[in-house]
Amino acid sequence: MASIPHASVQRRKRLLPGDPQEWGPPAMLWLITAVLIAGHQGGVLTLAFPVLATLTGLWLYFKSPAKYIGFMWWLWFLSPEVRRLADWSKGAFTPTSMIQVAPLAVTMISALSLVRYYPLLAQRRGLPVLLTLLGLAYAFLIGVVSSGPMAAVYDLANWVYPILIGFHIMANTRNFPAYRETILNTFIWGMLVMGGYGVIQFFVMPPWDQLWMLGAQMSSQGDPVPMGVRVFSTMNSSGPFAFAMMAAMVFVMAANHKVRWVAAALGFLSFGLSLVRSTWGGWVIALIIQLVKSSNRVRIRIIVSAVVLAGLCVPLFAVGPVADRMQTRLQSIVNLNDDQSYAARNEFYATFAKTAFSDVAGEGMGATGTSTKLSSDNGELGKYGSFDSGVMNIPFVLGWPGSLLYLSGILWIMVRAVLASFRMRDDKFVSACVSLGLAIFAMLVFTNSLVGTGGLLLFMSLFSILSAAHWQKLNRVANRPMPASDPRATTAIYHGGTD
Repeated sequence: MASIPHASVQRRKRLLPGDPQEWGPPAMLWLITAVLIAGHQGGVLTLAFPVLATLTGLWLYFKSPAKYIGFMWWLWFLSPEVRRLADWSKGAFTPTSMIQVAPLAVTMISALSLVRYYPLLAQRRGLPVLLTLLGLAYAFLIGVVSSGPMAAVYDLANWVYPILIGFHIMANTRNFPAYRETILNTFIWGMLVMGGYGVIQFFVMPPWDQLWMLGAQMSSQGDPVPMGVRVFSTMNSSGPFAFAMMAAMVFVMAANHKVRWVAAALGFLSFGLSLVRSTWGGWVIALIIQLVKSSNRVRIRIIVSAVVLAGLCVPLFAVGPVADRMQTRLQSIVNLNDDQSYAARNEFYATFAKTAFSDVAGEGMGATGTSTKLSSDNGELGKYGSFDSGVMNIPFVLGWPGSLLYLSGILWIMVRAVLASFRMRDDKFVSACVSLGLAIFAMLVFTNSLVGTGGLLLFMSLFSILSAAHWQKLNRVANRPMPASDPRATTAIYHGGTD
């Protein structure tokens, strides 16, 4: 009996944390990227980057599935900046760039987990995933007919890849500690890099970011001048950047990195300068949830962390142009009657609610958002290209049948994750995940936070909780003394216990 665990460990060769096979390919990708940018080879980089990134993602997916998650996030963090640097090195803005395909292509590699571990869909853990996928499949079929295959496929990818990442984490439960370490490392170091660059962007406004803002006509991001921009750092716009910073500031409470306070100060400053009020509210919700559900020991740690963070950042918000921008934005929260954005959202809810909730069949994938460019004749956003409400986007796109399936699966996952989190009150990472997941779900009022960056964070957080709970269950089963003659002993060890 004693030799069985050793045999099971040897069944799958695993890489050491410092193995060059883990960090070598990503390091080579970023080195080649830097060399091509320095050599003003933007055209070559535009073609080479997505190919090399996809090959690197495939390598990590099979060699180190946990590091694959970290690499995927770094692509979402940095690819937009690589695109801007490539354009700048060429000396001209390009409306579309293959570089932006890289993060989506690498994220979609996780679909292989759905193929490799499809039996999980028939288990209790996987049934909610099956429901969500069926809901999206229904909307996809409607979208192919109403919006065309190109728009429907593009929109489907944005809806489905967060779920695929969550399923990938769940399918690799036995490696949960590696996933937890990778997620924390990625967001702490990501906050340091993006937060620091965001401060530089606000005070300096690098020429490549300026070129992109002018070419893309991103008037919603402020003015392309120092101290006039809404910080978007290395990402595409202030919205996704604010989501990433919100998550990083939640995860910083669960991390023990030496650089976390420097990263948190820079990240918090850039987060504020993004001027995205919905994520400000989301972060406050996440912080309150962390305080309420944590144990006293963890609660004290969160309070101390918040005090230290406030001590580092409040002085920076109280002086100069930073104070002016923050004061103007904060006043818009208090004086809602003078807030044009708030008034427009209220009007949208009042006039469009009946249309959204009375469309039984739904408009299907491709009816809203960026995908409408693919179904329009002039390549511009369609009638519903700008859609500020996830609450109405879901029924409008998925219809009643798709919404019932999709939301049933999500709520099932969420309830299980919340219940599991209460059994692990002392786990700081689980506490961070549940607070982040609930906060992002609450933000559906402002945007469709179930897709894109918000969706990735939501499903990664919820499935990390379920993975943590199942990992603890596997350990209890593996460590439970059983007679050697009991067939359950071998089953528990080799198959990870019963579901």
